[in-house]
Amino acid sequence: MFRLTSLNLNGIRSATTKGLEPWLAAHAPDCMCVQEVKAQQADIVGKFEVLAEMQGYFHFAEKKGYSGVGIYTRHEPSDVRIGYGSPEFDAEGRYIELRFDTPQRALSIISCYFPSGSSGELRQAAKYRFLDEMYPYLLELKQNREFILCGDVNIAHNEIDLKNWKGNRKNSGFLPEERAWMTRLLAEAGIVDVYRQLKPEATDECYTWWSNRGQAYAKNVGWRLDYHLATPALARHAHTESIYKDEKFSDHAPITIDYDFTLQGS
Repeated sequence: MFRLTSLNLNGIRSATTKGLEPWLAAHAPDCMCVQEVKAQQADIVGKFEVLAEMQGYFHFAEKKGYSGVGIYTRHEPSDVRIGYGSPEFDAEGRYIELRFDTPQRALSIISCYFPSGSSGELRQAAKYRFLDEMYPYLLELKQNREFILCGDVNIAHNEIDLKNWKGNRKNSGFLPEERAWMTRLLAEAGIVDVYRQLKPEATDECYTWWSNRGQAYAKNVGWRLDYHLATPALARHAHTESIYKDEKFSDHAPITIDYDFTLQGS
């Protein structure tokens, strides 16, 4: 079995003060993909490069206290890819890929943090540029290897993926163009939304993010923004999903999916 967790930390220093490491030790994933590390290399060394006996690999943003992604793993990768070749977005620390290749198989685990457009038109335009780059990149990657991309995608795909969908139709994260991109990725590119494969009709239980405004968390007024996006061959091995809403390491909940394969196997 391969257990894979994804979590937007909203700051690694903050998340680790809220009990993340003991939870990880008990939960025992093989890999954990993290987003919004909000730290630099100097902040990580000697403190966070290993959590719960898992080695961390990171892609930091050039801007301090901003973005950043990582993957913690119990298994040594055959290769580490930092960034995806984008001058604009690699500077923001949004993509890291660990490869676990064997003679029989090419397989990648990816942690990715898609931009948010909620702060205004400039960042929404940047989000669309990112989507325009990421689609062909993932399509090409799929032609050469199997992968699971975990991350905060900052898009709720369908109406069942957020509580107040009617009131958010003109808001970033649920705009028609964003949702159409996700539809295209799943329908045309053939990438699988693994959670939805396992839970096609889940509503209130599917949310992974809650606004800090009002009582969104207490009332479960949430959004499903955190995904496992996999190539079909790997998605077929998914058998159990869990969203840990009661774990408050950040404003996101960890999402774990167990897969019937091993990183060392064929």
